[in-house]
Amino acid sequence: MADFALNELSGDQTEKILQFQDLTGIEDLSICRDVLQRHNWNLEVAVQEQLNLYEGRPSMYAQDSRSRPPQVVDDSSSRIYFHYSGSSSGSGSYLWYIFSLCYERVISILQLVLSIFRGNAGPVSSDPVEDVINFIRSYEEHYGSSHPVFYQGSYSQALSDAKQELRFLLVYLHKDEAQDIDQWCRNTLNNPEVIRFINIRTLFWACNVQSGEGYKVAEALRPGSYPFLAIIVLKDNRMTIVGRMEGTPSPSDVISRLQAIIDHNEINLIQARQDRAERSAAQSLRQQQDQAYEESLRADQEKDRKREEERRAREEQEAKEKEQLNAQELEIQRVRREKELTIHKVPSEPESNNPNACHLLIKLGERTMKRRFLMSDTIEDVYHWIFSQPDSPNCFEITTSYPKRILYPCREISTLLAAGLNQREVLHVNDLDD
Repeated sequence: MADFALNELSGDQTEKILQFQDLTGIEDLSICRDVLQRHNWNLEVAVQEQLNLYEGRPSMYAQDSRSRPPQVVDDSSSRIYFHYSGSSSGSGSYLWYIFSLCYERVISILQLVLSIFRGNAGPVSSDPVEDVINFIRSYEEHYGSSHPVFYQGSYSQALSDAKQELRFLLVYLHKDEAQDIDQWCRNTLNNPEVIRFINIRTLFWACNVQSGEGYKVAEALRPGSYPFLAIIVLKDNRMTIVGRMEGTPSPSDVISRLQAIIDHNEINLIQARQDRAERSAAQSLRQQQDQAYEESLRADQEKDRKREEERRAREEQEAKEKEQLNAQELEIQRVRREKELTIHKVPSEPESNNPNACHLLIKLGERTMKRRFLMSDTIEDVYHWIFSQPDSPNCFEITTSYPKRILYPCREISTLLAAGLNQREVLHVNDLDD
């Protein structure tokens, strides 16, 4: 049976089954497969859950195991009800169905009246998950480990997972004193086809009604007899009881009845999946639109930032250029005033026939100037006269023609005669700013 099932699996799933077997020591490969299927083929989670079970620790499932179970609607108008009393007569089953409905109502009223006058006499659970784990351990001690994969969490957690995963939740309430309970556990819940069907099509939660968690669920579901099965599924956005079975049906009857209930209510899950897909698509579209809007906003903000940086850089550059222009203008004005003042430092020009006159031919750029100075005048006097010219450089040197000698600037100011000039000389003005 196990080999046949493995042949239907992918290579990755087969590898996970073999790894799970090595890590947990479970010899039956079908059990390994069922546990992995229950955990959506998550090897790490499945192994951890199995180790927790071995060590008697609570399951890793949902958060609050002590919270009140989510509200479950008992839709008696649409649910499918089966009771197995051992009779195969159609009319007998129908009469038993009518009797069971009346019996259930009477029992519910009596339990309500008793709870008012006597208070809650049932067991109270301090740890619902521990109640479930204890039931699983006790069940396997009595009936072995061949059974559908039990949900290792509280009833509330099972309801939440079934709603979240859009799966049918099959609830089994066990009572040790129930008639034919051993036959039911050994022949029906132990049946490979029943195990395979339940593991594939449902989440399977079970508990003993003599524990606090089991009693609480029994109070909510109001079974008429045991063993008791109820199928719960999301319908109209509410977890709804859509089928109930009581008694000890045969394995084939369990499968056929569960299949009928699932077929009758599968449309609810299909519609819920479509609604979720539409909501997910709408949410994804909104996220894409929000992301596109945010990206567009960031792009606009980046453009604004760059424009602001460019504006500031432009203003800074303009201010800098303006400052430079102002500085240049101030410098031009300063030099102009200095030239105007310097002209007063230049000695008067001697007559051309003055025997002490020095006739200078001064080359200033493309222009050639002539000026007479006395041999007793200084090189600085020549500098002042050249500097006072409107087109003279601001910073320049004066040199002889040949051989080239720098007359100004110089360490000591000397007369033209002391500088070695003759009565006729050619001088050059070289701009030091070039």
